[in-house]
Amino acid sequence: MSIFTDKHILLGVTGSIAAYKAAELASRLTQAEAKVDVILTAAAEKFVTPLTFQSVTGRKAYTEAELWGGEAHVLHVGLGQQADLLVIAPCTANTLAKLAHGLADNLLTITALAATCPLLVAPAMDGGMLDHPVTQENIKTLIARGVYLAGPAEGHLASGISGPGRMLEPAELAGHIRLILGRNGRLTGKKVLITAGGTQEPIDPVRIITNRSSGKQGYALAQAAIDAGASVTLISAPTGLVPPVGARLVWVNTAKDMLDAVLAESGGTEVLLMAAAVADFRPIEQAKNKFKKRDGIPGLKLEAAPDVLATLAARRSEKKQPRLVVGFAAESRDLIENAREKMRSKNLDMIAANDISTPGSGFGVDTNRLTLLYADGREEALPLMSKVEAAETIIERLAVLLENK
Repeated sequence: MSIFTDKHILLGVTGSIAAYKAAELASRLTQAEAKVDVILTAAAEKFVTPLTFQSVTGRKAYTEAELWGGEAHVLHVGLGQQADLLVIAPCTANTLAKLAHGLADNLLTITALAATCPLLVAPAMDGGMLDHPVTQENIKTLIARGVYLAGPAEGHLASGISGPGRMLEPAELAGHIRLILGRNGRLTGKKVLITAGGTQEPIDPVRIITNRSSGKQGYALAQAAIDAGASVTLISAPTGLVPPVGARLVWVNTAKDMLDAVLAESGGTEVLLMAAAVADFRPIEQAKNKFKKRDGIPGLKLEAAPDVLATLAARRSEKKQPRLVVGFAAESRDLIENAREKMRSKNLDMIAANDISTPGSGFGVDTNRLTLLYADGREEALPLMSKVEAAETIIERLAVLLENK
């Protein structure tokens, strides 16, 4: 189930050219099963209309007219108290100032005063306005009160100059919203380490040995752990994917890099999810210069690459960390037998076995059909599902294991 399911999000839109992005944000949140109510300031209506938001959310969008309507004495209280999160995006310098000083002269700011939920603001303004000492002081005041700040980003501004002041893109803002919604999840306070992607072993300065791993399952696991409130460190080989908002990223290339990073980051870790496809073999030597076709076919001698899980298993028996270690087994034959052997030899608490010969499962696709094997002998076959759903299922099972360990 999505972290947005049945969450009530109140979206405030103020008078900025970036207001058009708010419509995309409202649409994204609604498609993710959130209930989105929108409040537009009078200035926001100069850029977008209430009908735009009603069309993408299926719910009424509120304007200044409602402030003076028949329900004016209770509308702002009801909106503010039923919301799980109030997001103001875009948030102009003017609205930032009103929030910082407790001014309530429109429906949005009076609702912000009545709200009992967290507040997230996504500033959008020209660079000079952002850098002004008054704006900076207002931002500091709001942060000191516990208001969450997302952005702003750098880029081309409406004035024609480039610099900080752009509202974050809706996809990134949605990540910040997830981070706040998950702050009290089942893994709150837990440090989770996740590896992702396929490592790359250099042959010469331009060629590598790698594998078909896309990193999608590892990145989905990182997002699911963040949704559950965990403090996530993501150790990633090159993937081309956008890391989840809230994850601390450690980039690696080779199996040796991956091993060093895992050992360096595993101290104090509750859970390690080893979703990366780490190379089993690597060239004994890397050529200093690029192989040329005219020189003939080069001979390539391989050796075993460092075994991350085997090394960690030996260290774990001494330091008792991480508390739980989960492995992944991508197999094309003898799935269960090979997975159980890997779980035993690597001292794993759980392993997700993946038959890559099954259509729709494995590398380069958005779905997986996993079998979860547990150290106590249990076996749980999952149906074909998206890698996002698979990640949420694994994190849910891990939360139970941690609670019972």
